[in-house]
Amino acid sequence: MSVRALIVTILLTAALPALAQETAKEPTTWPGYQESDYVVSNYKFASGETLPEVKLHYRAIGTAKRNAAGQVVNAVLLLQGNTGTGANWFRSSLADELFKPGQPLDAAKYYIIMPDALGRGGSSKPSDGLKAGFPHYRYHDMVDLTHLLVTDGLKVGHLRLVIGSSLGCMQQFLWAEWYPDLMDGTIGMSCQPIEISGRNYMLRHAAAELIRHDPAWHDGNYDKTPTLYMYAAAGNDLTESPVRIQEEAPTMQAAKALYDKRLAAVLKNGDANNTLYELESIYDYSPEADLAKIKAHVMLINNVEDFADPPALGTVERGFKKIAHGTYVLTPYGKGTHGHFTHYYASVWKPYLVKFMAGLPPPAR
Repeated sequence: MSVRALIVTILLTAALPALAQETAKEPTTWPGYQESDYVVSNYKFASGETLPEVKLHYRAIGTAKRNAAGQVVNAVLLLQGNTGTGANWFRSSLADELFKPGQPLDAAKYYIIMPDALGRGGSSKPSDGLKAGFPHYRYHDMVDLTHLLVTDGLKVGHLRLVIGSSLGCMQQFLWAEWYPDLMDGTIGMSCQPIEISGRNYMLRHAAAELIRHDPAWHDGNYDKTPTLYMYAAAGNDLTESPVRIQEEAPTMQAAKALYDKRLAAVLKNGDANNTLYELESIYDYSPEADLAKIKAHVMLINNVEDFADPPALGTVERGFKKIAHGTYVLTPYGKGTHGHFTHYYASVWKPYLVKFMAGLPPPAR
């Protein structure tokens, strides 16, 4: 395997399940469960490209509380990571810790919205048929379309919270900057409030180049998806805690079995165009200059073992000096932490969520 193939693993392995992943609870068992699509007609992307229809798939639980104008005022928006779908939030390690009676996001109290991000799941994406003809979307488009879903499609007038992990973590900063009066608080997990640069950019660019230089690429108009990047993706996971990896694969035989399991998953579900678009959608993310515009209370929770967002850079501390009501939490290593993927395990960060929510302004009525 080439050096270039090896270094892309931090980004591509995000398409694979975190180690020791909890089984997702069947979402339809939650009160008020609904699943539907919101369609935007004649959407113009930031690039100037257009589509006659863009679809956003979403799930929601709970009961909407409305004001006199009929707008929802008890909504919580949950934004997923780079891969997977909004269904990520129904993992038992999240849902059971957050949505049950008496928990911080009790579904009897809140209307909880979980979209599939553009380019993923049931939302519009290149593999739906357009392949390389799909518009090259960026974070601007992803946030704008989700905002349309929330405010126009679901008639939300106010958000109690926006919570996002990884991709969603970055986008919650943009939500707080672009719509400063829409929410009381935002929480991000596993990201930084700075432009994509340094090692992060280099790894993403290398991953994109690996796809584009695959002999089967054909400028994205392939009949069978290129697979070289998938072999690299299955080879290692630099975003998971190395201790968790060693626990699951303590021998060479166990490590080989883990690799084979992960390779089978990515070969079954991967699509090169989808992955390429996901990687490059981040290139307009640069929130630092506008952090002072944020009015909402903001909390960022990272883990000390997060290879993707290393705490030694000092970038978070620099950015949070600009946020009026900002709290930065760096969780230490523990038996329940998973590096970058610690955001999947609410038992680690739920105490910070509870304290944060107690300090929010009174809810909208």
